[in-house]
Amino acid sequence: MTFSIVAYDRDAAQLGGAVASCSLAIGRAVVWSRAGVGAIATQARTGRALGARGLDLIGAGRSATQALTELLAADADAAERQVAAVSPDTAPFAWTGGRCIGACGHIVGPTWVAAGNTLVSRSVVPSMAEGFVAADGPLAERLVAGLRAADQAGGDARGRQSAALVVVDAARTDAPWDGVPIDLRVDDAAEPVYALGRLLSLQRAYESGDWAALLERAPEGVRELYAALDAASRGDLDTARESLAALRRQPSIDSTLRRMRAAGQLPHAAELMSD
Repeated sequence: MTFSIVAYDRDAAQLGGAVASCSLAIGRAVVWSRAGVGAIATQARTGRALGARGLDLIGAGRSATQALTELLAADADAAERQVAAVSPDTAPFAWTGGRCIGACGHIVGPTWVAAGNTLVSRSVVPSMAEGFVAADGPLAERLVAGLRAADQAGGDARGRQSAALVVVDAARTDAPWDGVPIDLRVDDAAEPVYALGRLLSLQRAYESGDWAALLERAPEGVRELYAALDAASRGDLDTARESLAALRRQPSIDSTLRRMRAAGQLPHAAELMSD
């Protein structure tokens, strides 16, 4: 009752998956990923073990096909499952059980899989694949482009509620929990795919230090801080001082500013904070 896409970006050395559905908090159940191992989407009659154990098996040396074929063979409900998987060193895998609710199906690309069930029509999955392939930019943005194309083609036959996006590093590491550059979820929204794209744009603004972009979306409590940082980064120290003066009337914020200054995170700190 969901549509999703998983993919491996060889050039960027990243793996990831994105999903949208008319179910609450779909991100907690469908997309499973582990840095250096793979990304798996398990949906229809979602079997979370297929995600968790599938990653364990791939991490132990199985291919994506070997791992998921083994797990599905032992699964009494395999006919009601839909699974997609990618890993850095093996071909993608896809399965749509014969009892999945239509419209349903999957498309396997060279390094990606698009899949969906309980869809408005059979055009949704091809639209998702086309949207992903046609998009430019980083993997995360292309995954969201795929979801957006599927959503515009009608998406889930029951409506819209949640979406999620996860991107992990494809390189093996002793600390896979650190190799998760993107993990975003929209648990309940009228337009979850749109909201997911907005969250990704917000994360990119944080990553680049685009304080002007962040200022447009800032919660009221930190708006003056972002305004000060934006002005300071542009060398507009008068505007930065005005924003900081308002902030420093709040003792808790003043201590935060002092820590930012000590950590070198406040441009022109000496000129802006003389005491």
